Amino acid sequence: MKLFLLPPFDDDWFARDPFAAVEALDGEVYRALEGRCTLRTEVAGQPVFAKIHRGVGWSEILKNLIRLRWPVTSALNEWRAISRLEELGVATMRALAAGERGGNPARRHSFLVTAELAPTISLEDLTRHWREEPPTLALKRAVLRRVASMVRRMHEGGMNHRDCYLCHFLVHEPIPEDPRQMKISLIDLHRAQIRRRVPRRWRDKDLAALYFSALPMGLSRLEKLRFLRLYFGRPLRDVLRDEARSLRWLEREVVRLEDRYYRRFAPGVES
Repeated sequence: MKLFLLPPFDDDWFARDPFAAVEALDGEVYRALEGRCTLRTEVAGQPVFAKIHRGVGWSEILKNLIRLRWPVTSALNEWRAISRLEELGVATMRALAAGERGGNPARRHSFLVTAELAPTISLEDLTRHWREEPPTLALKRAVLRRVASMVRRMHEGGMNHRDCYLCHFLVHEPIPEDPRQMKISLIDLHRAQIRRRVPRRWRDKDLAALYFSALPMGLSRLEKLRFLRLYFGRPLRDVLRDEARSLRWLEREVVRLEDRYYRRFAPGVES
């Protein structure tokens, strides 16, 4: 069994069964999937989110392996990802408690409790109408610069997100008058992977997800190039030469993601 408890859980749960305690939490359920749920509640007057994993079963594990996807069998994966981002200086959630028990990965019981980040707005919601209602140039440039820096640090630190969409970047409100001083936190890290070095394939998948979710921003070609220069931290001429293959793949992948999205969600389009 593995257990990590910080205030207020170190006092309240240390003498109890923390796995029973987390299951007894009552609150608003944000997501409920087979073997996993996320709820918002309060502990000692503090709003928190609790993620509980109850085991996904061997069929789900095998399905992921057949598709060459590494299955997530424990909430501690997100605990480790939070710790890694903190080491890298990337703002993220504040973990308060986590635990894992059971050697069988198909039936492993685990949990993670994090402090609520509020008040915040996701970058997806903030930028949703920027194409029709452009923001100030200062705000747009600040968002590009901050996101490029966060993703670059994450990747250089050996971590890829696997769900690197703008909805998982939370802007802390109110946004300061000088947007360069705004704080953005990266969340939803339960599928993140940590290695000594991020393979190009997984780096590019993160960038494609980010690019796709940024389409409503209405980025100009110049702004896209600015992001590439900031992310790669090299002269743009070198980036366009050295990353030509990846950049071509990104454009094709975004078209594929758009097609998949509209087939699933556009009214009147058969899936």
